[in-house]
Amino acid sequence: MRIRQFALVGATTALLAATAACGGSTSSAGTSGDQIKPVSVTIEGVGAVDTDTTLAKKVPAEVRDRGSLTVATNAPYQPFIDFKVEGKTDEFKGLDYDLFQAASARLGLKATFSQQPFDGLVPGLQAGKYDAIAGGITDKKERQLVATFVDYSASGTGFLVATGNPLAVRSVADLCGRKVAVQKASNQAKNLTAYAKESCAGKPVQVKEYPENPQAVQALIAGNVDAVAATKVNLVDTAASLSGKAELVEDASAPNGWLASPNGFGFLKADKDLAEAYRAAVQSLIDDGTYDKILAWWKQTPIAVKQATIDQAID
Repeated sequence: MRIRQFALVGATTALLAATAACGGSTSSAGTSGDQIKPVSVTIEGVGAVDTDTTLAKKVPAEVRDRGSLTVATNAPYQPFIDFKVEGKTDEFKGLDYDLFQAASARLGLKATFSQQPFDGLVPGLQAGKYDAIAGGITDKKERQLVATFVDYSASGTGFLVATGNPLAVRSVADLCGRKVAVQKASNQAKNLTAYAKESCAGKPVQVKEYPENPQAVQALIAGNVDAVAATKVNLVDTAASLSGKAELVEDASAPNGWLASPNGFGFLKADKDLAEAYRAAVQSLIDDGTYDKILAWWKQTPIAVKQATIDQAID
């Protein structure tokens, strides 16, 4: 998965202003709105997801009284977010859409998504124009200056090798002394080069850069390199399309891939109670199997996590 980049514009000043803006929800749960209005949504490939009244009480009173919240996104960015009908920009589908809708229903809330320019997502969150952002967004420490992230999946680098794995590649450590194909200027190119300098004394990784991932894969098939390094979730589909010519390495110590970064739903930093409510909701979906069904529907099982967390960026 490519890391979606956006600028942090005036983070400190805007953050202070956003705390008092209309979209903020800093009031704590339990001050009003004890009457929970049940919400039910039907998720394709899953079925109905209903409200858990105990979890719903974790929602800050202001949001619970509203019964809804607004979510900014930027489509298309498959499989996380896309337009339901091409050309119609107010109806959405995708992994993030389904998971956020399911978590919202679990909390007794309705979530309304709106299309925004990607570089406007964080400034809009800071300004209180909406309550959350979603759509394949990587949780990064820089972004935590503005937002609190509910991390719901993680995606890192995977390794594609020839069928039968003749060189017994089990982890990144086995790539020392090997020729590895990567996409030019990718995170894999940068990270493998750094790893080779730090951990492959006398047996450097020979990083071979190609303009696009398909060319890197063809280099493997032709026997010109020993492995391909790319985003693991993308290599799942690649391996399946190669008719037995290559296979994906499964590293039990790194099930989401090497240097896996979390993907998250972002909430205004002042709205930590709301973020915690969503973390608990996502965890409930993990615990009852709904989460696995949603990821399976979108063919994203390799990015699954066992625990929903807060602000677990690795860089």
